[in-house]
Amino acid sequence: MAEHSIPALFGQKHSSRDYSKPYYWGKNQFNSSFPASLVAYMSSRAIPMVYLIAGKDGHIQHKSISGAELLGIDPLSEHAYYNFEAGFPDFEQFYTGDREKIDLVMLDRAQRKALCGLEIKLTALPDSTTKAGSDEEYSCEIVVRPPTICFLACSICQHYSTTPSAKAKLQSLLSAGIPQINHWEEADEVAPHYDQIEKAILSVAADMRTKQTPLIIQPIWKTEGGKMRLAEDCLDVFVWSNLATIRMFTRQDKTKREAISRFQRATIWLYRMLFDFSIYGQFDYIRIIKNHSFGTANDKAFALGGTASHQFLTCPELTHPRIKKHEIRNIILGGGQNLLSPERRFDAVLVNSPDLFD
Repeated sequence: MAEHSIPALFGQKHSSRDYSKPYYWGKNQFNSSFPASLVAYMSSRAIPMVYLIAGKDGHIQHKSISGAELLGIDPLSEHAYYNFEAGFPDFEQFYTGDREKIDLVMLDRAQRKALCGLEIKLTALPDSTTKAGSDEEYSCEIVVRPPTICFLACSICQHYSTTPSAKAKLQSLLSAGIPQINHWEEADEVAPHYDQIEKAILSVAADMRTKQTPLIIQPIWKTEGGKMRLAEDCLDVFVWSNLATIRMFTRQDKTKREAISRFQRATIWLYRMLFDFSIYGQFDYIRIIKNHSFGTANDKAFALGGTASHQFLTCPELTHPRIKKHEIRNIILGGGQNLLSPERRFDAVLVNSPDLFD
């Protein structure tokens, strides 16, 4: 790899972040900027990401996706611009109110065009629920926040916005079998009809199965049994399609109860967003989240622990990630590791592993 005299991250020739400044190595920046460079590094080595999609039966299937397919441009192209925590115009047209920033918007500098908007979730392997098991049982906790549900809805709206007939089809799919609900903010009115609501969402997913698009980049970093030491087989990248993301929270909680679980609430949020779009052409994201909290805090949509995520992620790449720990020096360049502040686990492990950069 080329020598760098100033702090830098691999592949990001043009970025909204200036890595010569310590601020851009802080906890909130590093957790999205490092994964973007990990994707670029894997692309430079012709290593595809593991792409999770919803199969014909709705279950998760694993495919491969290249860096160029994921980002819409060669990650090492002179025209590639990494725009972090930015608005994505293709999504913003579908909802009203304050705009949510998505973790990474890739731009084509030559065409001055936004290519894709992606969420990034850097996850530790194993998590607390799987660290006592064997390597084959390890998995990660995935925390999903409300904006991700908004972006998920927008990616589906994008598919059904092409023609009036497409939008009408979406409305028909969402309306089938759903009775009149007068007070959507009341759990006791919505809960009895949850199964029909979930069925409607899954029917939408089935209808657009051949048109899935990437939504979440989930890099994994592996430690030795959950300790503060990196494993030799250290890093890899999983990518969730928009429809695979739906699978995270549907069919997760079948307990019959009066209260609505976080998983069920995420399904209801998505339903309300899509239904409003099918009627009005837009949805009020903030209002839907606020008015449909069902007595649970809105700081996160839901969390999927490692014992639950394992069924989706399990594969050779999860057990043995393909990027070795000594390769981190090819991704963090120019002494950038010296600007890290150990505020989160991955930062802390790197700071406490100076031998990686010898």
